Amino acid sequence: MKLELFKTLWGHTGNLQSAIREALYAGFQGLEGAAPADPHELAYWKDLLPASGLAYIAEITTAGGYVPSPHATLEEHLQSLEQQLERSLVLQPRFVTCLGGRDAWPESQSVEFFGRAMELAAQAGVVISFETHRSRSTFNPWTTRRLVEQLPELKLTCDYSHWCVVCERLLDGEEDTLAVLARHAHHIHARVGYDQGPQVPHPGAPEYADALDAHQRWWEGIWRSQRERGYPVTTMTPEFGPDGYLHLLPFTGAPVADLWELNQWMATEERRHFRLFAQGDDRVA
Repeated sequence: MKLELFKTLWGHTGNLQSAIREALYAGFQGLEGAAPADPHELAYWKDLLPASGLAYIAEITTAGGYVPSPHATLEEHLQSLEQQLERSLVLQPRFVTCLGGRDAWPESQSVEFFGRAMELAAQAGVVISFETHRSRSTFNPWTTRRLVEQLPELKLTCDYSHWCVVCERLLDGEEDTLAVLARHAHHIHARVGYDQGPQVPHPGAPEYADALDAHQRWWEGIWRSQRERGYPVTTMTPEFGPDGYLHLLPFTGAPVADLWELNQWMATEERRHFRLFAQGDDRVA
């Protein structure tokens, strides 16, 4: 099994061409982000992406942005998914990461949503992987475990940094649940969270060593499961981002770190980490 790294377009302030340049320079194998809604921009992406040699993971958020509309119905979430799938497929994505459903739904409603969403993806001929994310149906580990137990084919894009905030701890005592969820893990968003936030100021800072160590333990569990399931490639997107995630100094609003530098640091660290893991040195963080 080999590791492929994807550059997130979340927080990237330049155009697609500059994102491609940065990804290639930093040794990434692809890009992850939402397909543009504008038809002319979508056509531009369709020409530029294949020429770059980079792979593409499409991102879809149903019924709104990262936080869904509180009034959107299940049918509206599915319609939103179907519309975004249609334009994402123009770009021939490796697969789709979807932030779907809503945390306030009854679990039966989430089960129906994910079941029908997987049917839409199958009809479209694309793999869909649902992100573990606050405000969504997968907002905590226990609900997510119950969902995968009812939907054995459900695939997960694992961003456990969200659950650190929800649980207000580094998921201590949840090893059994994480082991179950690892068997559904398809993709990893490599951001390091901590007990009071979804993003540490810098993953290399010694004061957050415990948080980095915990996430790397969880990622190793995913890698072991994927290796057992015969994955030839494991994909990972370093996903430090803006929008209240990046720590800012009071009054000036100056960021405490450079966003692209954070994601490059994470990529370099995970190349090192995965190389040692692949050699059989578990718990190498």
